[in-house]
Amino acid sequence: MLRKILFTLYILVTACMGAATFVEKYRGTDFAHAAVYGSWWFAALWALLAAAGVAYIVKRRMRATSAVALHAAFVLILAGALATRLTAERGMVHLRCGAAVGTYTVYGGDGNTEERMLPFKLRLDEFDVSYHDGTRAEADYVSRFTVIDGGREMRAEVSMNNIYKHGPMRFYQSSYDRDMLGSTLAVNSDPYGIPLTYAGYALLFAALAWMLFDPKGAYRRLLRSPLLRRGALSLLALAAFPAVVGAAKVLPRETADKFGRLYILYNNRVCPLQTFAVDFTKKLCGSTHYEGSTAEQVLTGFIFYGDEWSSEPVLRLKNGVLRDRLQLPRRCSVNTFFNPVMGGYILGPYIEEYYRGNNDKFHKEVADVDDRLMMVMNLRRGLPLKVFPVTSQGVTTWYAPTDGMPDTLVDGPRRKYIQNVFSLIYGEVLAGRYASVDAVLDKMLKYQRLNAGASLPSPLQVKAERAYNAVPFATVLFMLNLALGALLVAFAVWRLIKNGGSEAGDGSEGKAVKAVRAAGLAASVLSLFALTACIALRWIAGGRVPMANGYETMLVMAWFVMVLGLAVYGRFRIALPFSLLMSGFFLLVSHISLMDPQITHVMPVLSSPLLGVHVSVIMMSFALLSLTFAVGVTALLLRLVKRPARPSADDCCERLALLSRLLLYPALALLGVGVFVGAVWANVSWGAYWSWDAKEVWGLITLMVYAVAVHDRSLPFLRRPTGYHLYVTLAFLTILMTYFGVNYFLGGMHSYA
Repeated sequence: MLRKILFTLYILVTACMGAATFVEKYRGTDFAHAAVYGSWWFAALWALLAAAGVAYIVKRRMRATSAVALHAAFVLILAGALATRLTAERGMVHLRCGAAVGTYTVYGGDGNTEERMLPFKLRLDEFDVSYHDGTRAEADYVSRFTVIDGGREMRAEVSMNNIYKHGPMRFYQSSYDRDMLGSTLAVNSDPYGIPLTYAGYALLFAALAWMLFDPKGAYRRLLRSPLLRRGALSLLALAAFPAVVGAAKVLPRETADKFGRLYILYNNRVCPLQTFAVDFTKKLCGSTHYEGSTAEQVLTGFIFYGDEWSSEPVLRLKNGVLRDRLQLPRRCSVNTFFNPVMGGYILGPYIEEYYRGNNDKFHKEVADVDDRLMMVMNLRRGLPLKVFPVTSQGVTTWYAPTDGMPDTLVDGPRRKYIQNVFSLIYGEVLAGRYASVDAVLDKMLKYQRLNAGASLPSPLQVKAERAYNAVPFATVLFMLNLALGALLVAFAVWRLIKNGGSEAGDGSEGKAVKAVRAAGLAASVLSLFALTACIALRWIAGGRVPMANGYETMLVMAWFVMVLGLAVYGRFRIALPFSLLMSGFFLLVSHISLMDPQITHVMPVLSSPLLGVHVSVIMMSFALLSLTFAVGVTALLLRLVKRPARPSADDCCERLALLSRLLLYPALALLGVGVFVGAVWANVSWGAYWSWDAKEVWGLITLMVYAVAVHDRSLPFLRRPTGYHLYVTLAFLTILMTYFGVNYFLGGMHSYA
């Protein structure tokens, strides 16, 4: 009876959290917090769950030290959350330069506010936004103020990920006034909840590690299984590369390449102009080249041969209602959309309808094409070509030839150079004097190096970015890994079915299988090497850990999957095809989804060393859990097509269950560490270790759902291989929801994003 009560409460808590994320989407954050997360009944559910869990552990007389410590950690974390709820004080204090403030504002769940006294006063001395050199991308927000406590005055500073403590109060940077003369700080006083919660986190991290090493624990029992002495399979390799043909009038490749070696302020980042050319060409043509022309040649083609290139069918249109309704070919020129006979810009009326709120599929496709056409129009006007830096008093500003330039910063000769140098290049291009063009470009590069201050990337970053731009890593690797993985998995499953679940067979395939294994292993190693190079180049070029957005985390997850597949290959050869297939899937998602592959600066809140820990361990966990999904699907397929007369099929499913469980335990440990390191990071950044945003909630749901799978002693159906495989296969839906559902349906990575 107690077990039924415990698992009923567990399911109820999990379901309520999941439902609340949808309530938040449709009714708003305030309503969700008032009706669910902040309600008495939700707190009571957690309290009942904790009490039932403790009672069940006592009744079962649990002896494994790691398991007891793990469950005790969660009880301690819940106790800390209760203490925070009952005793913590949170609010906001708004400061203006020169004015002493001794109160802060507390916002109630019903929308009411209350002014409370601080035990001291604060006076803002200065607020400053620091930017990445030469850009308007914020690097940090800094409030410098004086604490007036009795007769003492103390200087203090708060910035993102840098809190200030005074007495029982902690202060965090929250927002600032537009006139830069005011700052809003979050105030937090939680003397009881934080120590309890952090003690729970420390115990949890220790228990998760001990779970993998405890001699009496379930994971060590799995490692002692005799089934580990047996293996499974792996297979074949394959790749193909497209060819190119020739096209419209362009600069010589060497001259266009020299143009691409200039620097540009693009996407709020100073980078090689080649990067802008690659993104321009890819967005316009759907590829990083066009008919044998490089991205730099396409870009300079529109700059210097604009009329010719506007007639070139470079604009790729996907199959859809836009093409059908307007009877357009798959590739169109820019001029296709500017038809005097049809009244000028043929998309104009539809764009007006789009901005009036008509957002059906046709109008969305119209808006996408309009965006690309405006990109070309702006380029022909020179607007995005911010290639001229001016540094004054240590601050660098980048200008395009058509930008307005203040007289106080840009003197007459420099202004004339900036405004006329492209006209000079244009004249030399028309005359075909490309050596002269090269000389002018060399002088432009020299000008940039002399006038860019500290805003230029380092030579190593430039080399890394140009190498990264030169190879479409994600595109090539997703095709290679997906095709190779699918063939390997299909071959492995076919052999298992043919041999009734046994990998041995009749022995006639020995040499062929060995050759396939060697080829598959070699291809996997090469693919991993290429993906490692991709991530390393992106890391160097961006100057930060590449884990800050959806595209980058997909690359990292694919990398972890491949590493894990190779790591367990010696014991479980079937892990290799699974790892290739899943990595190919993740790379495919990064390639075709709405994720933005551009390298950008991160928002200030992400500039923390905890970012790398938080994201990397969660991605590693998801990689392991994705392999349990692939193993589960394979095992279920074997059950569906097995031959009744072959009992060894059951043995194969049991071995696959062992492999899955060996992956599951470290995955849970990593996921637990990742989720709660994120909570520590949140507390350091904005004073609340749990905000109940959709990403946090679904991360916790994923942890809770997968945690059920290790409780096979309490849930008999999980002891059967088929029941276990079915459960972990369905559990993968929570990962899809956490990663994709939250990002693209529930509205964002985290509440700060």
